[in-house]
Amino acid sequence: MTTRISTGTAVVLGPMSDVQAGEGRAYAVGELQIAVFRLSDGTLRATDAACPHNGGPLADGQSDLGVVVCPLHQYAFRFSDGGCTTAGIGSVRTYRISDQDGQIVVVIDPA
Repeated sequence: MTTRISTGTAVVLGPMSDVQAGEGRAYAVGELQIAVFRLSDGTLRATDAACPHNGGPLADGQSDLGVVVCPLHQYAFRFSDGGCTTAGIGSVRTYRISDQDGQIVVVIDPA
């Protein structure tokens, strides 16, 4: 289900049970690939699914409350702004995400 909101489009990705605490999962949303993370404290975070360095699958990376680490070359990307903790690597887009009545909802802002 997609809903147009004033600052973007809200997309229901599926039930919260699809992503266990401490894990990530990639979703296709139109032409976008989005990695969704359910952190150990239960909060949700979302970024682009591919590392800008070499296309590594970020959903398969280790995450904590502040960053996700690409499993290929261990570059860390902040959930706060998508920036890499290593200079010169680039950044990933971050997305607003929430649990709405047991459903994972991501907001795709206009580019």
